[in-house]
Order: sequence, then structure tokens, then C-alpha cells
Amino acid sequence: MTYSGLRKSVFPFRVTPARSWILVLVLVLVARTTAGQNLTALVSPPASSRVVLTPEIAVDEAVQNNLSLFAEQLNLSVADAEMITARLRPNPVFSFSADHLDLLGSHFSPANGGGPAEYAWRIDLPIERGHKREYRIEHARLARDVAEAQLLDTVRKLVLDVRQAVVDVLLAKARLELARDNLVTLEQVVNLNAVRVNAGAVAPLELTRSKVAMLQFNSNVKRAELELATAKTHLQNLLGRKPSDAFDIVGLLQSQPTRVDLPDLENAALAFRPDLKVLDRTQALSQSDLKLQIAQGKSDFLVGTEYRRDQGVNGKYNSLGFFFSVPLPILNRNQGEIARVTAEQEKITRQLRALKADVLADVKRSYQELENSRELLENIERELLKPAEQARDTVAYTYRAGAATLMEFLDAQRAYNETMQSYYEAQAAYRRAVNQVNAVTGKEVMQ
Repeated sequence: MTYSGLRKSVFPFRVTPARSWILVLVLVLVARTTAGQNLTALVSPPASSRVVLTPEIAVDEAVQNNLSLFAEQLNLSVADAEMITARLRPNPVFSFSADHLDLLGSHFSPANGGGPAEYAWRIDLPIERGHKREYRIEHARLARDVAEAQLLDTVRKLVLDVRQAVVDVLLAKARLELARDNLVTLEQVVNLNAVRVNAGAVAPLELTRSKVAMLQFNSNVKRAELELATAKTHLQNLLGRKPSDAFDIVGLLQSQPTRVDLPDLENAALAFRPDLKVLDRTQALSQSDLKLQIAQGKSDFLVGTEYRRDQGVNGKYNSLGFFFSVPLPILNRNQGEIARVTAEQEKITRQLRALKADVLADVKRSYQELENSRELLENIERELLKPAEQARDTVAYTYRAGAATLMEFLDAQRAYNETMQSYYEAQAAYRRAVNQVNAVTGKEVMQ
């Protein structure tokens, strides 16, 4: 049944201009409710099938389940094993010998003076000099400290990645919500123009133009859905979740702008950055390694004792022997390793100096980004939001009243969309800048 037939069957009386506007309002309200329900059913999965996460829970879950972090944590197990090895002492050496045995049929006798057969049991014990064991233990302990600092730095980078990914998801959700609202508005306009065309108030071309605009806004919804799915996939990998796990992030994209001082950020970065601690502890590790290599250049003693039993034609006797040996450190005094560690110390010193300069540069750059994003956000909130919203509402009202053209309505709608897009991006930029400031300082200096 055509719209004209439906109108005649439901409203058999003549449609006056006043009654037509009543009909328009009823149809717009029905279309808005139906369109909102259909969009919700098509785009949003059932809430019961999703796990809802806050940004804080997402960070905790990533720290617990991230696969790359698991691999980094194994370095602590390796360091613990090296600690066990460092505490071990050299094993004693047991020797057994059987000499001058009459196995070739010579038949030892007083006449031939052969023999006697000798059997010996000997134990040798290495004695380390130069405090080698103490230096090995210290070296292993410092190596574990370096592994812990590297793990903290990996956690710092992971937390930054997760928080930035959360911002991407929240931004994509805000864009999607804006696109859906625009689509609902355009569907209302299409329904309104359909009523106007049937009432003869506007030309059919007006309806066609509004339908084309609605299709454009519908494509914006699809593109926003794709951006949201991409952002969630990236976050899902960081959280260590399976592709089949459905989840959602809830939270506000907007945060209250706050001010911080650059000197305070620089001091916090120099005090708390884990990568700086890595090099500090690596420098201490290198100094310990130098002590160990110098100790390795000292020769170790080898002391032993031997029990010997002789069994000859003239009788049997037992004897004990004691032994002492030491290598002469004439050619090899571990000069190569000592030179290597000395060169590494100079390298680490320069790396630490360069890293401190990079850290301060990162802090300054992050501070500038924070200030710029804060100023942009405040300017948009102060100067653009209300005028853009008022202009859109005014043109929308006048268009529905028939006093504005479709192009004017679409221009006002697009201007409002661009303003809101800029506003959402400014909010996201500020949140990213806050996350970056916390990451470059290694401490939660901002919320």
C-alpha cells in the first residue's frame, strides 16, 4: 500500500496544514524510536556476553597476562639460577691409580727386581684465591637487580601502550556514538521530507538529497565501527586475551586538565625512571665484574693427599703423600677480560650520560605536548562547543519549520560534527599527553 493510500485509510478526513504537521511529528517520533532500537540491536552485542573493563582493570590484566611480559619475567628466573651457580664451591677431585701391575706375565721376583704393584687413592681440593666466590655472588646479585629494573621498564612501556590503546578505544566509541546520533537525525529528516513530498510541500529532489546525505552518514557509522573494532583488537593483544573473548571498555574520555611544573617532572624522571635504574645498576654490575676479573687473574691453589699401597715380592707396605700445586701467573693474568670490562665501564658511563639527556628531552617534549593539548582543549570548550551546538539546533529548528534549506541544515550539521570531532580528538590528545608524562617520569604524577 502506498503512503497516500495509507494516509486515506487512517485519516479519511482532509489533511490540512495543521494536521499535516501533527502527522509529521508523530512519524518523526516513531522513526526516531525505531531507528535507535534497530541501530542498538545491529551494532551493539548483548551486554551479558561482554566483559566490561575499566582502564585501571585493563592495565592490571595486561600486567598479569601479557605474553611479552611473561617472557621478560623469565629473566628473573635465569638470574636466580645464576645466583645459585655463583654460590657453588669447586668440587674436590678423586683419583685412583694402579701402577706396576704384572699383567704381561713378567712374574716379578727378587731376581728381576720388578714391581712392586702400587695402588693409590688421591683427593685434590681446589682453593680459590682473591675472594672469587664473594665477587661471583655480588655479580649475580647485581645481575638480578638489573633484570628487575629491566622488568620494571618493560612494565612501564606496557602500561603506556595499554593506556594509549584504551584512549583509542574510548575515542572510537565517542566517534561511533556521534555518527549514530547523526544517522538518527538524518533518518528523521528523510521521514520529514517524505511527509512533505506526499503533502506537496517540497519537491521530490529534496527527499532524494536527504536520502543521499543519510547514506553518507551511514557510511560514517560503518567506518566508525571499523575503527572501534581495530582499536579493540590492538588492546586485546596487549591484554593477552583470546580473539574470541568479548569485552568492552567503559570510562570517560574527558579528564580535568591540571597543571604541573617542568622542574618537578624532570626531578621525578631522574629519580624514578626504570631505564635509568637499569644503567645505574649495570654500571655497578660492571664495577663488580671488574673486581671479579681481577680476582680471576690470581692463581688458585690445589692441595691434595694420597694413600698408596705397595704389594711386592718382599712384602707389603702403606704410605701417605701430600701435594701442593699452583699455576705460575706469568703469561695469562686475565688481561683481556680486565681490559674488556674497563672499556665497558667507559661505554656504560657515556650511555648513562646520554640517557639522562634523552630522558630530560623526553620530559620537556611531553610537557610541551601536555600544555598544548590542555590549551587546545580549553579553547574548544570555551569558544566552539556552545556556538556550534546552538547553530546546529537553530538551523535544524528553522529547517523543520520550512525556513531553511537542506544545504544549510547539512552545513550546520557537518560544522557541528567537525567541532565535536575536534573536541573528542583534543580530549584524547590530552589523555595521551597525561599518559606520556606519567611514562616519561616513571611515576604517577597526574591522574
